[in-house]
Amino acid sequence: MINEKIKKATKILLEEIGENPNREGLLNTPLRVAKAWDFLSSGYRQDIEKIINNAVFEETYDQMVTVQDIEFFSMCEHHLLPFFGVAHVAYIPDGKIIGLSKIPRIVDMFSRRLQVQERMTKEIATMLQNTLKPKGVAVIIEGQHMCMQMRGVQKKKSYMSTSSMVGIFREDNKTRKEFLDIIKMPKQF
Repeated sequence: MINEKIKKATKILLEEIGENPNREGLLNTPLRVAKAWDFLSSGYRQDIEKIINNAVFEETYDQMVTVQDIEFFSMCEHHLLPFFGVAHVAYIPDGKIIGLSKIPRIVDMFSRRLQVQERMTKEIATMLQNTLKPKGVAVIIEGQHMCMQMRGVQKKKSYMSTSSMVGIFREDNKTRKEFLDIIKMPKQF
């Protein structure tokens, strides 16, 4: 559903920066912006139960499960500018596993919101911990922030890393090191 308020606000923004919203190149921009924001904020309207879709299974496997280099795009709540990067997610099952595709879908859901990277990292870890009740969850997110690269300090090569370690990943240095070593390993494909 296209938000008419976003279309109107976009037209006002264009006028306020000195543009003519009725010129050919901008005529449909308010509609395009409204559609873009519908997608970029879709994480607010998603239901985690529908995303998981009963894909939590009883399983005796008790070693680390890691999904790494999950690409994401999100929006900084301070400047409404994009940040993007990769998420690395691991958990150690305690009787339950989750369908492999659900982890990237969970990252997508939490990334499609206005936020700070720190909160997104914690929300992903907390949701997996609450859903699976594993021995532990680890989430590391590496992000490039346009609010820092294209404005402000303008540091184009900088990136931010955040982590959330829960359970055994927080309590046991050996387990945390295993996770960190896995995500640093060169890819074989």
